[in-house]
Amino acid sequence: MPRKVTINMVAKQAGVSRGTVDRVLNQRPHVKPELHERIVKAMKELGYVPPREDQAKALGLAVPSLQPSVLGVLLSNEKGHFRNEIMRGIRDVQALLADYSIEVLVEECETNLPSETLERIDHLIEQGACGIAICAIDHSKIAEKIDELYDKNIPVVTFNSDISNCKRLCFVGEDVVSGGRVAGELVSKYIGPDDAFLVAIGNPEFNGHRLRLQGFCERIYEKGFSGGQIELIETYNDYSLTYRKVKEVLERVPNIRAIYMANHSVTGCVDAIHEVGRTGEIFVVSHDLTDSTKRLLKSGDIDFAIAQDIYHQGYRPLWVLRNYVQKHIERSDETDKTSIDIICSENLSTFT
Repeated sequence: MPRKVTINMVAKQAGVSRGTVDRVLNQRPHVKPELHERIVKAMKELGYVPPREDQAKALGLAVPSLQPSVLGVLLSNEKGHFRNEIMRGIRDVQALLADYSIEVLVEECETNLPSETLERIDHLIEQGACGIAICAIDHSKIAEKIDELYDKNIPVVTFNSDISNCKRLCFVGEDVVSGGRVAGELVSKYIGPDDAFLVAIGNPEFNGHRLRLQGFCERIYEKGFSGGQIELIETYNDYSLTYRKVKEVLERVPNIRAIYMANHSVTGCVDAIHEVGRTGEIFVVSHDLTDSTKRLLKSGDIDFAIAQDIYHQGYRPLWVLRNYVQKHIERSDETDKTSIDIICSENLSTFT
């Protein structure tokens, strides 16, 4: 796909700053006539196409042609706060993309089975999708499908949880290793050398869940703690499973002093703590700012929530795909990192 001519390329050709090109493009004053003429000449020589029709007409340049396009989004089967925030981002960018003749189709998986993911990808392609944003488990069959689409010039952007060893255009999401390391730092300040701590992850088939655990363990080990102090459970973001497994560990390992909930079933964890009579004795770190975590931060049942910017994980992938499909802009980096925030009861009001 041909590389799009950028403002920086025009500035270099004309021998001026990017800001001067921007002033000419947006018809702002204080540009010498000879510079204006030189910049317009460079635009024409390079074949620069302004992003807006009014800009092109004012400078006598080619009017941008926006080919109607269809973009697809494939969501995992995760519901609740995550789904709501992702969809809020998708709806907002969808309204904006309509002005660029882009239709957005959304498919929602009912399971995490690779076979369903592949079927829904094929369905989006059958409906004309020329680019797809995907949140799915990290599986070799899905990676192979992404490579197959790449060979057909159909770009894929992964979001929230990346898919390894594939030719995706980029990944949009938090630095999950960093998020895990932050949790490890927080836990390390509370526990002692003889204490044990519990780590609950969701679905280890998701790249993001595994990398959170990796980051947590990295930081814990750096702080001098050992793997023998860690009790690890998998709860698949299920309340009942979380409640049962946390309760079992707390009854079996009485010196548990901290719990890292690297998933979304923190309510089950807190209820188990209450059930075994350990209320107020266990330091709890969770992820994401849901209605449940807000309530539990206020009540003191959890100590910290590490919140990711889920909204922009729905918004940005489609904008990246739009730039690639319509403007031929390829990413110079492979990761578009969204922010994380560390939230406790003292600063909760800032985020609500």
